[in-house]
Amino acid sequence: QKPFKKVIDVSSGDPHRVDLQHVSFLRQVLAVCIYPQLLEDKCFPLDVKIRAQKLLEACDGASVGSYTASSGLRHVRQSIAEFITKRDGVPSYAQNIFISAGSQRAIMIAVKLLASGEGNTRTGVLIPGPCPHMLYNVLEEAGVVLVPYQLTEERGWAVDLDNMHQALKAARGYCEPRAIYISNPGNPTGHVQDRKSIEEVIQFAAAERVLLLADEVYQDSVYGKDREFISYKKVLFEMDIELAETVQLISFHSLSSTCIRECGLRAGYMEVVNMDPEVIYYFDNTLCCDISTPVTGQLGLDLMVNPPQSGDPSYHTYMQETFFILATLSHNAQWVQELLNKLPGVRCQPVFGGIYVFPRLHLPCGIKEQAKVGNVPTIFHLSFSISLLSMLMEYQV
Repeated sequence: QKPFKKVIDVSSGDPHRVDLQHVSFLRQVLAVCIYPQLLEDKCFPLDVKIRAQKLLEACDGASVGSYTASSGLRHVRQSIAEFITKRDGVPSYAQNIFISAGSQRAIMIAVKLLASGEGNTRTGVLIPGPCPHMLYNVLEEAGVVLVPYQLTEERGWAVDLDNMHQALKAARGYCEPRAIYISNPGNPTGHVQDRKSIEEVIQFAAAERVLLLADEVYQDSVYGKDREFISYKKVLFEMDIELAETVQLISFHSLSSTCIRECGLRAGYMEVVNMDPEVIYYFDNTLCCDISTPVTGQLGLDLMVNPPQSGDPSYHTYMQETFFILATLSHNAQWVQELLNKLPGVRCQPVFGGIYVFPRLHLPCGIKEQAKVGNVPTIFHLSFSISLLSMLMEYQV
């Protein structure tokens, strides 16, 4: 017998698993693309039909059943480049955009191209602690050495340059650090970097000659007061011209992590900056092993970066639906943080973006004594992440 009636799984970042309503515009356009006869159906808004027709024209044979280029549909890559250009005020080019089956796959491809050496010469990648739980598996499969650098919990899980330098210095005794991974907004910490922090990381990457891997998949999920998302590319190109032309950067985004949050469609992209053309050639070659990202996912990316505009028939509904999702995340972030901080032995830093909170659990001293009696190992500081989306329906009710 338990003192509760049910257990709620709060570990998943999959919103549709907990009955989050889909974004109508995306599902309507995809429905028409999958079954073009719906173009004659009067129940769909005109902008849905127009977009579906354009996307079908971009597919070989005007069908989502056709293969695409390994790096993705040219039309979608161009849409992504236009989105980045508008976001950052810095030119972006379709040939530097690569679509993959999710951002994790994109990270895997990028890191695999770095992996080399044996023993003390093996490639190392600096990763934050805490970091996305799947990152360990992705990097280990890519064959690189994981080099943790600790985020500063007392400053809301902020990036600490001293910790980066210490981690890098120590790592050079057992591997060759060649890249640094950073998540902004932070996964699973909810921290959002300001411009100064981003500049410091870019300067670190330049001084140490390491590739900068910027995971920016939660860029449209920032809800903290006086906080805003600024991309690494934007900051880089507003710094010294020498840095803007030499720091190698790969940024990642995903259909699974935006307000649309279509995890099952499996699509993401990466943009490479200041990369040698011969290296870019190998990106294409590596992607060929996947044949192509699911076409419905690629079309979803196009709808993500180019949503309905003011004046379009679907605009009002789209804005209502995405605003509700962000409002729910903001509400849940504050609610969960307050709830956890009221629990004995639990501490939770403020959350400003993303879909997770990352509380710390301090086990009571008595547990240590009981563990000694039972000869059981103890963990005195346990951290865990909780998905804010998993409590979405609780808020709706």
